[in-house]
Amino acid sequence: MKADLRAVDAPRSWLPNWKALPGLAASVPPAYFGTIVLLALAAALRPQLLSAMLLPLILRQAAPLGLAVIGQSLVMRARSLDLSAGGVIAAVSYILTSGYFPVSDTVAVLMCIVLGLAVGALNGVLIVKARASSVIVTLAVAMILTGVVIAFSQLRAPGDAPDMLRELASRRVIGLPVPVLVWFAVLVPAAVVLKLTVFGRYLDAVGNNPQAAALSGIPHLRVIFVGHVVSALVSVLCGFILVGFVGMGNVTLGQDLALNSLAAAILGGVNFGTGKGGMAGPAVAAFMLTFLFNFLTSLGLGEPGKLMLQGAIIALAALVYSLRNR
Repeated sequence: MKADLRAVDAPRSWLPNWKALPGLAASVPPAYFGTIVLLALAAALRPQLLSAMLLPLILRQAAPLGLAVIGQSLVMRARSLDLSAGGVIAAVSYILTSGYFPVSDTVAVLMCIVLGLAVGALNGVLIVKARASSVIVTLAVAMILTGVVIAFSQLRAPGDAPDMLRELASRRVIGLPVPVLVWFAVLVPAAVVLKLTVFGRYLDAVGNNPQAAALSGIPHLRVIFVGHVVSALVSVLCGFILVGFVGMGNVTLGQDLALNSLAAAILGGVNFGTGKGGMAGPAVAAFMLTFLFNFLTSLGLGEPGKLMLQGAIIALAALVYSLRNR
């Protein structure tokens, strides 16, 4: 009988720990809550956005930002930053569409990849070897690339996108647009690398404590360098997709992608040096931001309103980062 009473009086470990729920909620990236609220509002006010016809198109629009935030997440985990995406995309757009270089489309694509490698290596060397600020270095590189493209475009304007990129941007496989499949094809290996490889462990160690990582023999400078090279290559891939979307070159293509990827990374749970959201959190944030812009457009919000909203989202992301690091 006493044993039975002890069994009744014993704490019930299977019951939820309600006191821990606030802390658990605080650890979940804000993008998850934002996406749930946004989808609920859309279901009530604009249910057509959730239709089988429009939702894949919104996912296709989210693919460039989803790719960009993968590279941004990697460098942010190593306490760095990459704002050069706009310049890289502008250069990719010009190389592919201007006809300035009398080469085949395949060679032009390879030239863009080499450009991405060069930009990533330049960013990495200046940040790692010269110990320059990643914000200043990558922003300067973006401005230089954009300026060069504008100068060349005065001699020869951008033209139509290569047929293969336009075809890939519009094609579907198993009901999903090809750009979405490309996004997932990069996202899944990136998540695996982050979780299961030595590079992922090195990245976490460098982000948590760069000095301790260096003293323990981890090649922390090489980790930062590789992160910037990968980020630049991802920007090249974003350029391919955006050029295919638009169907022609544009010197302003992708100019807001760097800041939007920064906001998406923070809202997805990535801070400078840490990342609780893995790769899923930033991906959800990229979808959330793209869906939000489409939702507000359907409500009649014009371009000035969207620009103000983008600024507010970036400010919100900065506030989230500040609160999480107090």
